[in-house]
Amino acid sequence: MIELAANRYGKAAIRLVRVARDPAGHRVRDLTVAIALEGDFEAAHTDGDNTNVVATDTMKNTAYAFAKDHLDGSIEAYAQALADHFLDERQVDIASVNVRAHQWTAIDVAGTPAPDAFVRGGEGTRIATVTASPGGTVVEAGVEDLIVMKTGRSAFSGFPRDRYTTLPETEDRLMATRLTAIWRYGAPDLDFDTTFAAVRATLLEVFADHDSASVQESIWIMARAILERHEEITEIRMVLPNLHHWLVDLSPFGLENDREIFTPTTEPHGLIEATVRRGEG
Repeated sequence: MIELAANRYGKAAIRLVRVARDPAGHRVRDLTVAIALEGDFEAAHTDGDNTNVVATDTMKNTAYAFAKDHLDGSIEAYAQALADHFLDERQVDIASVNVRAHQWTAIDVAGTPAPDAFVRGGEGTRIATVTASPGGTVVEAGVEDLIVMKTGRSAFSGFPRDRYTTLPETEDRLMATRLTAIWRYGAPDLDFDTTFAAVRATLLEVFADHDSASVQESIWIMARAILERHEEITEIRMVLPNLHHWLVDLSPFGLENDREIFTPTTEPHGLIEATVRRGEG
């Protein structure tokens, strides 16, 4: 017997920009949206019957229309409005909406933010994912492509060695990463903008202010601090590719290199991932 197993479909990479033209200064919301539906879509696959299929073009248009009425607040609220809208379709069991917010910052002009001119920010991309089903709503949020670096208090030593090991041990290295952190909220009705800013601040503060024996330990220290300080979060998943910076050998030029000159590499890179959550009891 052959049968259809798990399936979903939707519209990805929906790009939209909303400009709120406040007299005191404009605000730019630059989003990439993805929508996915799961439910009673078997006939579309097995019988070519599209009766239950919400067109992906309709999803795209709905994302645009909802940006008009539901994007005054947080991206989580916008995503939740979209997810709830599609969940109202009788054939939809689960509606998921992922939103990535690309930051634009007002350009400084003689100490004053320009009212209508912006520069694209490079401090990571804010993410929100809302999954709505009859059983409830799950809200996840976070940041990706947040590039951070420690030029001190980062080590890596004590690892096993064999005939293929060439990496020297070090108690003082340069550690850089393009960090992704995704956390899950315990409730779907928070002040998401305020909470996101607070969690992001904790993430950066703890990254800066700890001694690291490895990237693995850094993940644990940062994630644990976030869970301890922000009770509204139930778990956090972190992905830290180790963007290596190798010390350049300047001895052929008669020069010393006391941890000053490095060559950065992006490939290959170490990839360290972990999820930290609240335990029972």
